[in-house]
Amino acid sequence: MMRTRPLKVALLGCGVVGSEVARIMTTHAADLAARIGAPVELAGVAVRRPDKVREGIDPALVTTDATALVKRGDIDVVVEVIGGIEPARTLITTAFAHGASVVSANKALIAQDGAALHAAADEHGKDLYYEAAVAGAIPLIRPLRESLAGDKVNRVLGIVNGTTNFILDAMDSTGAGYQEALDEATALGYAEADPTADVEGFDAAAKAAILAGIAFHTRVRLDDVYREGMTEVTAADFASAKEMGCTIKLLAICERATDGGSVTARVHPAMIPLSHPLANVREAYNAVFVESEAAGQLMFYGPGAGGSPTASAVLGDLVAVCRNRIGGATGPGESAYAALPVSPMGDVVTRYHISLDVADKPGVLAQVATVFAEHGVSIDTVRQSGKDGEASLVVVTHRASDAALGGTVEALRKLDTVRGVASIMRVEGE
Repeated sequence: MMRTRPLKVALLGCGVVGSEVARIMTTHAADLAARIGAPVELAGVAVRRPDKVREGIDPALVTTDATALVKRGDIDVVVEVIGGIEPARTLITTAFAHGASVVSANKALIAQDGAALHAAADEHGKDLYYEAAVAGAIPLIRPLRESLAGDKVNRVLGIVNGTTNFILDAMDSTGAGYQEALDEATALGYAEADPTADVEGFDAAAKAAILAGIAFHTRVRLDDVYREGMTEVTAADFASAKEMGCTIKLLAICERATDGGSVTARVHPAMIPLSHPLANVREAYNAVFVESEAAGQLMFYGPGAGGSPTASAVLGDLVAVCRNRIGGATGPGESAYAALPVSPMGDVVTRYHISLDVADKPGVLAQVATVFAEHGVSIDTVRQSGKDGEASLVVVTHRASDAALGGTVEALRKLDTVRGVASIMRVEGE
């Protein structure tokens, strides 16, 4: 039997995502009520510019006083889509203290202060849900937190930023340089005027922290995630990748150590074999590949950003939280019982593709091979080409630690016959 008293929702932020949340709540009100077991009512919308016309939203609901809105006491759920650290953090904790559960799309805040926010939610017996914080509409957090709760996840490998994937896909398919591909992404609306958060990997790093924490039942903060951007990737790197039967993606990689005693989380460009499912993720789409002991390999794919896809994830959380409110229960909170240490990047073991500019004369390859051997890095393949006294030497290693590879490259730079290190890229997905 449906409850007649509506559940009241406060919306913090009414931009691209917030306006879609409000629209769906209005246009699908009857369906949402049937799924929840009670009507859902938009009780207030906090914005910075109250005079802006917002189609479909009663102007009487609009306020600039977000604090007063979350303190009302009659609000059942606060939906936070304003982003950033403050005032979002204070508004969320205030909402808990005044009786509301929270649905958030705030990846930066969850990655930085997720543990404290979960503690505040637990203290007041409220829910904190944030499916929309990672990969838009793609269901990831709920499968990791609930569907795989009885399994052991060993690795999460994914493309979690649409802007960077669009740029790299354009470089791969057209041969364009980085700047040309970025300009196209900006013109089409896939890249912000300031794309730093995307192209330097900050956005993906926040998502990696969240995914690693949930997958490994361990607190992983944003500061724990190693990060490299993709601005140095060149058309020459793609040419080398194609010769290896690979492409290049900006990957978020969360791994459990082989002995199970630690975890790592990192974001960086990497070559990935064309045979791997992630290699075929095109344009601005996202995809995440999960490897677990019992379920095996799982892949989640779809639009990772945008108003409607992100709003879909927000509404899914809203339905779940509202059902919990009616049932007098709360959903899963933070699970950090494993408390595994997060290893530094130097301990990470992977394959490497190194391109060197060298003198074109006898003995160069032997010198380079000796340096690799002295640092315990095994060589898989070598390819050399050149003329007129200059040459290019491409070395692909077997698996080696980042620290060992770093020492190798430092020693290579000291060789008189090595003119420079053109590029270094990790090889993943094998």
